[in-house]
Amino acid sequence: MSRRKHLLVVAALGAASVALAGCATAPPASTEAASDVCARMVTNSGGLEDRSFNQSSWEGLQQAEEEYGIEAAALVSTGETDLAPNVQQAVDSGCDLIVTVGWELAEATADQAAKNPDVSFAIVDEVVKADNVKPVVFDTAQASFLAGYLAAGVSKTGVVATFGGGNQPPVTLFMDGFVDGVAKYNAVHGTQVRALGWDKATQDGAFTGDFEDINKGKVLTEGFIDQGADVVLPVAGQVGEGAAAAAIERGGVSVIWVDSDGYETLPAEFHPVILTSVLKNTQQAMVEIVGDVVDDAFTSDAYVGTLENGGVEIAPYHDLASLVTPELDGEIEGLRQAIIAGDLVVESPSTP
Repeated sequence: MSRRKHLLVVAALGAASVALAGCATAPPASTEAASDVCARMVTNSGGLEDRSFNQSSWEGLQQAEEEYGIEAAALVSTGETDLAPNVQQAVDSGCDLIVTVGWELAEATADQAAKNPDVSFAIVDEVVKADNVKPVVFDTAQASFLAGYLAAGVSKTGVVATFGGGNQPPVTLFMDGFVDGVAKYNAVHGTQVRALGWDKATQDGAFTGDFEDINKGKVLTEGFIDQGADVVLPVAGQVGEGAAAAAIERGGVSVIWVDSDGYETLPAEFHPVILTSVLKNTQQAMVEIVGDVVDDAFTSDAYVGTLENGGVEIAPYHDLASLVTPELDGEIEGLRQAIIAGDLVVESPSTP
């Protein structure tokens, strides 16, 4: 079975399980189990195939299945009313590790962690403080700084833009790094590239108000293009597809994706406009956490993804590599090494 088909099967099973009063133990994994550990993941309302951290977290648990022989399953939330019941179902499964994804699940995670101190929890892209909850967070400002520098370097109009799905730290962290990267390019090159959509000083900017309405992303991006923007960073989950659609229709505009490599996860029609992506290596984090559970070494110490540990990065330039000169690429690599060495510190009020 292909990964895509497997994802669809699990998504369907997870969605159906919401209606059940209890949560029976899922069928054994297809690989021969080498461990009696099992894990349950609860998605936020973005669903399992969100081309973002739900999908990448699930892919990480699938990798852990192969590496450690655990058994994993996902409970898919289709709306706000599913969140708490799904976390309850995950706990009722009797599994050793419960993974919840996104800020929407913080309250339910904290509640169940307090009631079940012997169960290990991990929450992705949010911080819940408890002895049995490991936050899985990413210093995406480091990688989006590189993306902002790149955007300024390839812009032909001298105008770039960013927007978010909501004014939340995991979102604005990207935006802070992006505008700082643009500012760094201006300082190095004596240019005046403008970054629309975000004011770091006031911590306010352009937001669609959700992470699912693709048309809102399209309309907002069209407005940026009308103001001259030719590189756009949407930090809004599926809404970002609207930005890619606007870029395709208008022409001469490129998009920087977030969380996963948009060139690999978005439909092929969008490949020509994906400049790069600001990556969160959630897969790596999931494998490490499962390994800790298997080895009885789980702690509540936060996993923080950085450039240094490979938790964040920017993706290859793929079809738009010709826009990036060797000189610009070298400058970006120099910045990466400076951040890793601590010689350049990318700061944000939302830094984890």
